[in-house]
Amino acid sequence: MTGIGAEAGAQVARSRALAVLRIRSRALAVALLPAAVAVVLLAGGSTRHLVGGFWDTARLVMSVLGAVVLLAAGAVALVVARARPAVSPTVAIAEESAPDLYRMVRDLADRLDVPAPSAIALTPDCDSWLEDRTHPAHGPPPQEGRDDEIAGVRGSHRRVPAAPVLVIGSPFLWWMRVGELRAVLAPVVAGTGPSAHPDIAAARRFVRGLDAAVAVGSAPGRCPLTRAGCAGVAWVARLLLRSCREHATQMERGVAAAAAERAQAVDYGLRIVAQEQVGLAYAGWDRLLTRVALPAWRMGRWPSRLDAGVVAALTELSRRDRLAEGFASRLGERPACDLLEEPGTIDEAASLLAARLFHGGPAETGPDWSPVDWQEYPEEVVDRKWRLDAARLHRVLDAQGVSRTPGTTSPDSDAPTLSRVLTHLSAPHHTDETPHSTAPARPTDVAPLGTPADGPAGQTSTTPPARPTDMAPLGTPPARPADQTSARPTGPTSLTTTDRPAPDVPAVTPDAEAAAPALSDEDTTPQDHTPAGEGTPAGTSADTDADTSAGTSAGTSEHPEIQGEAETLAAALTAELAREEAAAPPSRTTPDATPWDDTALPLFPLQPPRSARELLTDHVTAMVCCAAIDTAGAAPGLDWLDGPSLLINGERAADLAPRVLSLVEDGDPAPLRAWLVKSGIRPEKPVRLV
Repeated sequence: MTGIGAEAGAQVARSRALAVLRIRSRALAVALLPAAVAVVLLAGGSTRHLVGGFWDTARLVMSVLGAVVLLAAGAVALVVARARPAVSPTVAIAEESAPDLYRMVRDLADRLDVPAPSAIALTPDCDSWLEDRTHPAHGPPPQEGRDDEIAGVRGSHRRVPAAPVLVIGSPFLWWMRVGELRAVLAPVVAGTGPSAHPDIAAARRFVRGLDAAVAVGSAPGRCPLTRAGCAGVAWVARLLLRSCREHATQMERGVAAAAAERAQAVDYGLRIVAQEQVGLAYAGWDRLLTRVALPAWRMGRWPSRLDAGVVAALTELSRRDRLAEGFASRLGERPACDLLEEPGTIDEAASLLAARLFHGGPAETGPDWSPVDWQEYPEEVVDRKWRLDAARLHRVLDAQGVSRTPGTTSPDSDAPTLSRVLTHLSAPHHTDETPHSTAPARPTDVAPLGTPADGPAGQTSTTPPARPTDMAPLGTPPARPADQTSARPTGPTSLTTTDRPAPDVPAVTPDAEAAAPALSDEDTTPQDHTPAGEGTPAGTSADTDADTSAGTSAGTSEHPEIQGEAETLAAALTAELAREEAAAPPSRTTPDATPWDDTALPLFPLQPPRSARELLTDHVTAMVCCAAIDTAGAAPGLDWLDGPSLLINGERAADLAPRVLSLVEDGDPAPLRAWLVKSGIRPEKPVRLV
């Protein structure tokens, strides 16, 4: 198998690869030119043809210049050859742990007449691609007892794999059926053909080496002399990268086009159907991360079955959304995760890696970073989070000197009550001196109600998201041809996907059928991509998106300001959270633990910082939920599509959000008090805090 055929894209890729190699040859020629001139001058002097004072000076100058240029070129070449190229964080899959999966991929490669991938790895993301790990730095065997190693496959003793590594998005394995996975992977596996061509492989190694050399030049912690040398190497590498950027881009596009053309002969009809599942899976995965996993991560807990949770979320969607009709029937077919010998172990490793990438959690389990099962999620995460937020709210009220007995006749007058919060926020604005906490200015451009609340100290991501989280409506397939394959500049063919689901897991929420519908229009708005439902009941997000937008659209469009006591309390909460985050030590691994840079974790933060209004809304909602649990027999629940939810008499509280918003923004407690009376909640009763 040559791996490269007569496809038009393959020929374009080869011609562009030759253009990249010509740039490399020209750079080498420029480096050798001063030395070549010096050799000519020295030869002319030895034969008595170039004699005299001028030629003697020229020989001396060119000899010194040639030696300096050769030394500099040698240093650049050494750095380019030895620098470690970037590697994607993945979970390695050994062949003995997934023999059926390896067998399916090899059979697919045989049908496509291309070399089989050297190894398989999983990534906690909605994408699949080929990654070249032929650099010697990527070959050491994994450390004992680690499941998230990136450098090679467990059990493999080769330092240099012969073909690229196939990286598969873990949600694909859990949601897709075996036939669908094979159809989706066909264009990706077909990319090993062009990758095996010597010219394309050499061009890719050169581009990856230049990219790694640029990274070496920007690494901190070096002495001034070394830093100056690395800066010079990085400057040369950037110059060469700019010269070959267009050729490298067109080469990758040619490889992707050739792979897509070759894959048309394999499961073409099934691949069109599978792309619909790709789009659905992406929406479910993003929803699960932002509304279900993120609240747990901020609490120091990481869900250990994220991929299984995607299956439950999308199975629930198929019962709610008419766009998902027919998807449930396919669940009777064999899921792709059956190709793994121990899917639970692989799911746990992928879930831990997802927590590291999207939240920045530690690499190992510890007292402050432990796994949580889906059955334990309502009690261990939802209830504890609400009580922590309620405790923080009352702690700030105590610091402001707010009385604990605002007109209540409760015998336990020192216990925290919901009435205290209602009375304080509904009090008219006054000019008396109130202890104000120093806090950053609160932005007036606020997101819709339902933005997730913060967890314990140090668990809040304050970095703007590195990737967009705006999602199309659930069930919308990606708008691109089924055979289209995206090109990656650092590796062979890449299949950029949009979404993915996973296997059957029983839903935790009892009456989830009446729960959240598909994503609302607010979820698809780029400027309002902050997900809802983390610190509020699920009914405050998807089910009440229409109510919330109807009740607050006019005010939100005009950037409403919270005033009076609410403004003071919101600023104090912001300052309190900032102090908690500053007091929490960051968790980092040793430099040798991962071959990718984990000093900038999270690599893909899920949310931007929240405004003071959103923080206050989440804390008041948490207090209401605690009062409902302690005085009305309500229970915390988990909605697969909207995260934490409040269950009253076994049903979700779907109309709480606009009433809390009315209290926070307008100081009007009447709607919320009416809702409390209707639900049987006693605001004057004490609430248990953590």
